[in-house]
Amino acid sequence: MKNIRVLIFDCDGVMFDSRRSNISYYNHLLEQFDLPAMTKGQVAYVHAHAAVDSIRHIFEGTAFFEKAIAFAKDVDYSPFIREMIIEPGLIDLLGGLKPRLGLAVATNRSTTIQNVLKTFGLGPYFDIVVSSLDVKKPKPDPESLFKILNFFGITPLEALYVGDSVVDYETAHAAGVPFIAYKNPRLQADHHAEQMMDIAALLDAG
Repeated sequence: MKNIRVLIFDCDGVMFDSRRSNISYYNHLLEQFDLPAMTKGQVAYVHAHAAVDSIRHIFEGTAFFEKAIAFAKDVDYSPFIREMIIEPGLIDLLGGLKPRLGLAVATNRSTTIQNVLKTFGLGPYFDIVVSSLDVKKPKPDPESLFKILNFFGITPLEALYVGDSVVDYETAHAAGVPFIAYKNPRLQADHHAEQMMDIAALLDAG
């Protein structure tokens, strides 16, 4: 941990409990085309994947994918942001780390991430935010992490990535970045954390 210079966060499932928000948003899209609500499998998928891929997944087998993409561009996402719950201890962790570490976000969110950060007052904490719109290939492709490493001019072993899904693990593994699994003890990882202060303790232990 002595060599760690940058801490990178996933958004959904780490910085926020956004499952209810995601369910409401994607079910809202389905409702516009008189389609049934998402299945459990679809809920798990949209939690970890980019919006375009998620819409393609939940509209698979229908004739509405292109129309759903067009409709989604005009949806006011603000009501769904209000359903998101910020992770307890996140602001304290960010405030404590900001003076000594670079901070970044690598997320499969697209147009919504900046509004989310602004709504919760988190924008000033992060040096760089990489969304699915900032890369050619979203997670689990490692491009987002490589972009962050290049921004700070560091090696993979000088960063830590905090995520909660298999997609996050695969992203970190492909980039060679050590991985912290957040609130997912079954997930393969270099370290596990159940609360934000566990991450602070890991860093302090170095």
